[in-house]
Amino acid sequence: MLGARYGRRNILQGGVAVSGLAALNAGTQVLARDPATGSSYESAGYNENAKIGFGRKLGLVVVDFQRAFTDPVFPSGRSDHIQRAVQNTSKLALVAREAGVPIAQSYSAYSSERDMPFWKVGTKESRAAAFGVSSEGSQLDARVYDPSYDSVFWKRAPSIFFGTSAASFFIREQVDTLIVTGCTTSGCIRATVVDAFSYGFRVMVPEACCGDQEQDAHEANLKDMGRRYADVVAVEECIEAIRATQQA
Repeated sequence: MLGARYGRRNILQGGVAVSGLAALNAGTQVLARDPATGSSYESAGYNENAKIGFGRKLGLVVVDFQRAFTDPVFPSGRSDHIQRAVQNTSKLALVAREAGVPIAQSYSAYSSERDMPFWKVGTKESRAAAFGVSSEGSQLDARVYDPSYDSVFWKRAPSIFFGTSAASFFIREQVDTLIVTGCTTSGCIRATVVDAFSYGFRVMVPEACCGDQEQDAHEANLKDMGRRYADVVAVEECIEAIRATQQA
């Protein structure tokens, strides 16, 4: 099946023709590795220790802290890792509001299966219960959401920017740096970070303010985002940066 998908092109390995999955595996074995770290990425020039740094005007993004992900009544809402992120983001959001930092919250919801992407999560019935536009699962978690302050964006895709006016919101506020929080790290956070980077924002990701269903997925995706698109930082760094820009 893999051979059919990727073609039957042979490669030479040690003078012997290899095809199919063996050819794919052989291709991964010849990547150069940095002799000091053993990392092919570092050998290729990626640097997770390089710093983008905070800019002059900050904005806070809170992705999908809705009950579908934060309320244990829903199967996707039973992650202790996401609960930790909610608690930390709640504290960060309070500081941001006190400093007048613009906040964009998002939730994922659909009017029917017909306007829903081909998610590989749950069943038709469970998706409708958790992500129906009028369902309890689409309600934002009160621990992080302040309806009197935060701007809300309804999205149908992983990124807060896809099909919404979130980018225009931050551009109007003259924001140059986005602090991205929410869930899940490997899904909607990653998509949002990539889009924020693509729009030209400096991107900061406070590790403790993002959550996933599994720790491994969280760590692997943060590591990869940190060597490409964003600074992965501590919550305290974000709080200090917010207070510093407020004083400036």
